[in-house]
Amino acid sequence: MSTTEKEVNHPVKKGSFLEENSKSLLFIAGAVVLLIGVYLWYQNVYLKNRALEASAKMYKSEQYVGVDSLANKAINGAAGYPGLEKIAEEYDNTKSANLANLYLGGIYLRKGEYKKATEALGKYSETGSPVADPLALGLLGDAYSELKDFKQAATYYKKAADKASNKFTSPLFLKKLGLVYEHLKDFKSAEDAYTKIKTQYPESQEAAMADEFIARASAQVK
Repeated sequence: MSTTEKEVNHPVKKGSFLEENSKSLLFIAGAVVLLIGVYLWYQNVYLKNRALEASAKMYKSEQYVGVDSLANKAINGAAGYPGLEKIAEEYDNTKSANLANLYLGGIYLRKGEYKKATEALGKYSETGSPVADPLALGLLGDAYSELKDFKQAATYYKKAADKASNKFTSPLFLKKLGLVYEHLKDFKSAEDAYTKIKTQYPESQEAAMADEFIARASAQVK
């Protein structure tokens, strides 16, 4: 039978792909609708409920955060309430867990557990807060300074100073940045950091000592 005869006897139907695959297409469409429904439930119900639950359980730990003698209770929990470690682990993707990591970083720093501090603070995600975000970066700088990793410390102090951009915390971070640059023997960068305190934040407490720091760093510049 010739090709022409075959084509006559078995003509190709227009739209045959849709006809032959209609069940598959309907299945795909149904799956997409289901996934969208699951996503919306996850975002608007599951995550919202978890966030409320985490916030309700966290308030007790927050009462312990600023008291050194209660640091372990803040970390591990007490009186039937979970500690910050458990909240950070079990309620990830919530604001409470994020804040718990920031709290943990500060507590671990005070306890001298600097590696743990970097791990907790490294899990903190920026929120747009003009206070919390620079603080997290500055605390990371402190932790790395204590670990003698001055390159990392300089990186985070610089980010903290840039992020804060105010006369209260920026000059403090710039001073710490200058000090770690001196440890790194990068005296020109140290001089620049101290000079920035003097020129951009002249009314800050750190500016009162800026000339002394500038002179010390400048004397080492070759």
